[in-house]
Order: sequence, then structure tokens, then C-alpha cells
Amino acid sequence: LFSQAVFNLLIPDHAADAFSPPRLSEPSPWDELVEWLLGGLSRWDAEHFLFIAEHGYLYEHNCAFLPLYPLSLWAVARGALWPLRRLLRLRSRLLLSAVLLNSLFSALAAAALYELGRVVLRRCRVALLAALLFSLSPANVFMAAAYSESAFAFLAFAAMWQLEKGQSWLSGLLFSLASGARANGLINAGFFLYSRGKRFALQLQVGPGSLRKLPLLWKQVLSLASSAVLMSAGIFLPFAVFQYYAYVRFCGPGTGGDRTIPEPLLQLARDKGYRLAAMDGAKPPWCSQRVPVVYSYIQDTYWNVGFLRYFELKQIPNFLLALPVTLLVSWAAWTYVSTNPRYCLTLGLERNESEEEEKPRDGFCCPAAFVYVVHATALLAFGFSCMHVQVLTRFLGSSSPILYWFSAHLLQEHEPLLWSAGTDNPPSGRSVLGESPGSCGKGTPDNPVVRLLLNWRLITPLSKGILGFFLCYWLLGLLLHCNFLPWT
Repeated sequence: LFSQAVFNLLIPDHAADAFSPPRLSEPSPWDELVEWLLGGLSRWDAEHFLFIAEHGYLYEHNCAFLPLYPLSLWAVARGALWPLRRLLRLRSRLLLSAVLLNSLFSALAAAALYELGRVVLRRCRVALLAALLFSLSPANVFMAAAYSESAFAFLAFAAMWQLEKGQSWLSGLLFSLASGARANGLINAGFFLYSRGKRFALQLQVGPGSLRKLPLLWKQVLSLASSAVLMSAGIFLPFAVFQYYAYVRFCGPGTGGDRTIPEPLLQLARDKGYRLAAMDGAKPPWCSQRVPVVYSYIQDTYWNVGFLRYFELKQIPNFLLALPVTLLVSWAAWTYVSTNPRYCLTLGLERNESEEEEKPRDGFCCPAAFVYVVHATALLAFGFSCMHVQVLTRFLGSSSPILYWFSAHLLQEHEPLLWSAGTDNPPSGRSVLGESPGSCGKGTPDNPVVRLLLNWRLITPLSKGILGFFLCYWLLGLLLHCNFLPWT
């Protein structure tokens, strides 16, 4: 927060062609102070979230941003910060709400990632290292700015953690909320489907004696199908309800005159060609589609998002921006597949009695990490081929634990400063800093990331590369994004 204020003060804002709605009231000295201290966190898409929280879904392209995060800003600004209404206008209170909420959500997301790592990897120190790397995320500026990334990361990681603990309904609720924050939350339904499908497949492979004790096969299939449908429907529900809301608002009759729109906002629509609700009685083209989904229409029409559309020579700098995270996640997938080829070929659905002896039961390459590797790989493939590729860093950094788990895994395996005292070359699976794989000591450990940074000259080139990527993107994100300069 301090860095963005300094950068925003020292570096002139770039004249970017970004959404910049007019302010409808004169700022007070306190408003100017808030803008001076926190204005760098209201750039680019943050303007959309703040605008929606203040004015609602006034323009058609605002519907690309799902409602959970703007509703949260609105609730805090008009609730907890209501006593400040005499000092600060609503816009300033919304910006302050974003800073407070994102600080909370980022801390909770780091804690949830740590707990998830403890359950899946069964290595507390690796889980801690991953959570610390998340706190230094290359997507950090988007965790601090008025974006939905921090809220989504918390909800997604917490939902994954609860699912690992067997809390299916709480996990489903958190996944459902996540899909109300970002559209890529819909893919999280795959975690439920895989969990149920794996349990059913393993049950079918038990011995004949145990098979008699199981319910009839058709009852199992019915239970599996109903559970999968209910959970998936719950995850899709917020997104579907919002699409219906957009249809009623922009496609329904007479919705354009339901309230008075301030003239400056009308003028902005005329100047920029923004479509208002039922403007001039003409319905948008997406209203006539068999399944009217405003989200995909906006992505296609306003931002030219589509399969391989970004593969142009002029986009090479953006592909270079996405190269580090692309290489890391691709390397993670290759490492996992090459370590567990049979497990990956059978999708983890084969019961293997000797699996415990053949495979490491903890660490990054453990069987429990399989579904997370598949999830990260699917996100990478979709983002690389169908999205503006430069957003891959924040897309993966706020959605998948693999970026942080694999980075922590590499640091553990290849950085001597993190090995047990007196061990020159620990074998794969040896814990860091002298802790046994399954233990979770209650003492206060030192910070391994700080240890590496303080001994920068002594660490390996691989460690320098990983930490350099995290640090450089952390710093450059603040420097460029907060001044309307292009970034990830």
C-alpha cells in the first residue's frame, strides 16, 4: 500500500483508453487525501467494480464483472463505513472498503492455502513456504487493488480445503460463492465430480466379500448422480442467476426508464458508445440467442476474447509477460506426470494395493495433488489459447495452488539453505528445516523466504529465478498497474 502511494505520486499516469466514469460530486479534502493515498488501486478494471458498487449495472459491458465483489464493497461502504459519510463521498468509501476487504481476503487466502497444503501435501513446512510465496505473489497488485482476485482466491482455496476435510456442503457453498465472484469458478465443479467419481470407482474394485456389504449398484449410481447434479447446480447457480438478471435488465421491455440516470453518465455513454439498459428501445443482439448469456457476448464483442484470437505478432510482448507462469505450471504438470505416469493414465481411479510402497505419500507428487495439477493445466490451456494471454499470471495466481506448491517444492528440493542441518544432499521427500514430513510443530519457525532473501548471494540459480520472478512481478505490478501502464 505504501509502495503504490509512492509510485502513484512520483510517476505521471499514462493516458490509457480505459473505463473512466465522471465523478458526480465535488471531492472534499478528505476525498482528495483518500485518492492521493489509495488512487493507484482504482485503475483499469477496478473502475468497473467501484462503478458497479456505486451505480449498479448501468452499462452493458459492466456485466462482464460478476456481482459478489461489488456487493461486498457496497455493503462495507454503506455499513461499516457509514459513519464516515459526512467526511467521504460514496466513491471514496468504496475505495477504502476495497483496501480493507482485500487486505482481509488476501490474509485469509494465504491461511486457507496453508491449511490446504497441510492436508494435501502433508508437509507443513512446504505448505508454509507456499503460503509465504502466495503473500509475495506475482499477481500481488491485483490482490491489493479493487479487483475480485483476493476474494476469489480465499473462497476457492477455502472450498478446496473443506472438500479435502470431507465437508462437502460447506465446500459447495464456498465454491458457489466463488462462482459469483469470477466466471472461472464454474470449473471448480470438477473437484466435486472427480471426488464422487473416484470414490465410486474405488468402491467397485473392493473384494467380493466387501462388495456384498455395499448398497446395490443402481442405488450407488443414483446417489452419485444426484449428489453431482445438486453440487454442480449449486456452483452454477450464482452465474446463472446473474445472466437472468442481465437479461431482464437489458432485454426486458421498459427497463431503460426505471430510474433517472445522471446526465454525465448519459453523456459518457454517448461519447464512448456504451449501451445502456434498453437504450432507444433496441435490444442487444445477445438477447435473441437461444441461450442468452451476456458474459460470453461481452468477452467476444468488447474485448475480442476467443480461441487463438490473441495469436498475433503484435502480442508477442504479452506472451513474454505470461512466459514465466506458463513455464512454471507446464513444468509442474510434466514433473507430476513423469513421476506418476500410471496414476495419471488411470486418472487415479485404479485401486493399487502396493501404491503406498511405490509412490511417495506426501510432497508435491503425492496422489492427492493429481486433481489440482489437472485443474491448473486446464486453466493454463484455456487461458493461453482463449484469453488475453497477459492475464495468465493473475488468472492462475488467484485460482490454483499449484503455482505456489510447485515453487515451494522446487525450493525445497534444490536449495541447500532449506535442508536439514548437517545434511549435504537430502533425498527426495526430505523435509525442510529439519522437520519430519508429517509433523506440524507448534513452535514459531523462522521465515524461509526471508532466510533466502537475506542470503541471496548464496542461494542457487534456480532459487534466484523463482524468487526473482515473484519479486520482479510484485514490484513491476505496483509500478506499472498503479499508473495506468499496461501490465498483466
